[in-house]
Amino acid sequence: MTARIRFRDLLMVLAGVGCLLLKRWFAKSLGDLAFSYVGNLSASFAVYFLVSIAATPKLTRVMIAGIALLVVELFELTDGFGIMTNVYDPFDYLANALGVGLAYCVDAASVCRFRDNGGSP
Repeated sequence: MTARIRFRDLLMVLAGVGCLLLKRWFAKSLGDLAFSYVGNLSASFAVYFLVSIAATPKLTRVMIAGIALLVVELFELTDGFGIMTNVYDPFDYLANALGVGLAYCVDAASVCRFRDNGGSP
């Protein structure tokens, strides 16, 4: 993994955390839907890139997405791994999947862009 990709992954983690911290602000303009699901979407997005940072080079993007999805869905299923309190909502599972899917798409698109610009992925 190149330094550019690792830096990009770190920036994406920070973007996910930033969106999580701005959840209440999003809720003011987007309503209850944002308040309920922006946290799941942004945390799942960040988890994908955390897994990507920790992953060995042998893991594919699909494997990284699968691991990230497993982590966030287990978090929901176990009520925050028994550490954090979590309000059960079945649509949280969908929001988690959308967050991981968005991260997968950003990952794939940015790697293609690095290749188009002559950089190495």
